[in-house]
Amino acid sequence: MNDSTLQAVPETGVAGLKKYWHQDLISGFLVFLIALPLSLGIAMASGLPPMAGILSAIVGGMFVSRINGSFVTIAGPAAGLIVVILDAVQTMGGGDPMAGYRYTLAAIVVAGLLQIGIGFLKLGSLSSFFPTSVVHGMLAAIGIIIITKQIHVMLGATPEPGSLFSSMAQVPHSIMNMNSEIAFIGIVGLLIMILWSRLQQPLLKKIPAPIIVVLLGIGLGMYFDLNHTHIYHVPHQLDMLTGHLVHEGQVGPNYLVSISDHFISSFYFPDFSKITEVEFWVAVISICLVGSLESLLTTIAVDKLDPYKRRSNLDKDIIGIGAGNTLSGLIGGTAMISEVVRSSANINNGAKTGWANFFHGAIMLLFVVLFPEVIHSIPLSALAALLVFTGFKLAAPTEFSKVLKVGSEQFFMFIVTIIGVLATDLLIGVAIGIVVKLLVHILRGVWWNNLFKIYFTIKEEAGEQITLKLNGSALFANFLPMKKALDNLPKGKNIILDLTNAYLIDHTVMEYMHDFIHDYEAHGGHCQQIGDAIHTFSDHDLAARLMTADDRKH
Repeated sequence: MNDSTLQAVPETGVAGLKKYWHQDLISGFLVFLIALPLSLGIAMASGLPPMAGILSAIVGGMFVSRINGSFVTIAGPAAGLIVVILDAVQTMGGGDPMAGYRYTLAAIVVAGLLQIGIGFLKLGSLSSFFPTSVVHGMLAAIGIIIITKQIHVMLGATPEPGSLFSSMAQVPHSIMNMNSEIAFIGIVGLLIMILWSRLQQPLLKKIPAPIIVVLLGIGLGMYFDLNHTHIYHVPHQLDMLTGHLVHEGQVGPNYLVSISDHFISSFYFPDFSKITEVEFWVAVISICLVGSLESLLTTIAVDKLDPYKRRSNLDKDIIGIGAGNTLSGLIGGTAMISEVVRSSANINNGAKTGWANFFHGAIMLLFVVLFPEVIHSIPLSALAALLVFTGFKLAAPTEFSKVLKVGSEQFFMFIVTIIGVLATDLLIGVAIGIVVKLLVHILRGVWWNNLFKIYFTIKEEAGEQITLKLNGSALFANFLPMKKALDNLPKGKNIILDLTNAYLIDHTVMEYMHDFIHDYEAHGGHCQQIGDAIHTFSDHDLAARLMTADDRKH
């Protein structure tokens, strides 16, 4: 592909608004339908008031869209941050949810300021330091945690307080003692999420499944009269006195979303009184690390989906997310990232510019101001069903299978990270995964002086040819200089990647090189990789590669 085959790139700014407002408005509305229930559910799963998610989505749309460095990504609360936010609320709150909420808002503000600093220092590329298998392991662990926490809410059951593993162990008990009416709403919602994508009717498939779950949940909530506390009876167990099969359960407004009728009263302000304590800074670093990593990875992924092949400014984008988090935390909103599901839907809905993100936030604001009673009618179990499905997608068996296909060593790091996160916390679990990855490289014979330093040369030949020659190993821990060098190469040249003297190239680098070649050729250049005498660890095209003793003889 060359430049002449690329579609004309849409204008941005006011010119883009004037030219594409109708496409962006339609896409923004459809994204709003997805974002509304997810924003509510994510906030509550994070231990925050439901309006904290709405405020984050409004700021992410109306504010971040005007200053970030991407084109069609959607900023807002995301499932990946549930674990770190909930941990911050519980750890700093010490049993007082409202105090924990306000301390966490302060941590979000400081984390946002750190993200702004990361962007101004042009450190966005540091996301590449995290091995792909470790990142996938972290996300899978987050998915497992979300499922464990939310399945009880979906079934209308309340587990005994305890550790994550205790909550896992109580899932069978919650299934056996589910609140039948609440569980019916949740299970039906989960089935819709699973089956909706398999529909063959094109018009129905265009309706976002989350909004169907919410609307049906509202209808079932009205049918079960959840607005009023009452006892219900269903056949379930034998009453020894009457000989009848009966079971009693109680339902009421406590199973519905609770929000204020006045939008301004939803604002809460951060409490910085714990800023000198270790637990505060653990929360700050966790929010900054996970939020930045997810945002950057999402932006890179969305750029690949963009039909116009636009490339986002990652440093500017993280500044936008950081500024959004700072503002969101100051008014009571939860942390945000560039979110992949809503961004993908935005592209599929025909969005052209960042104004689609703006419209999604503006419509969200209008809705919560004008129709708060609708939000109050949403059953918690319907939102929990959305999150259980989201968690499953993060930790689906197919994710395990994908990593295993890349190589057994990648799968080992993936599992180690999952276990580390589940047994400790996100930061420690990710650190364990990175340390294990480095140890594996050392055991494979990577030179100590090559572990964090890369050796390569770039030579511009006569004409249009540029040769990059790698010597030694290219690893997640050392390849940033090579990445920057490749990213700064002029477009439209003939690039040769000479791996003849390469010793070890890990999966993270192989994945980057694959994406670089695809992107460079999409913009009119040509790339050629030479040096095939490298042993791969699996049949996967992007598996890690090692130069064996036999390879060196050739």
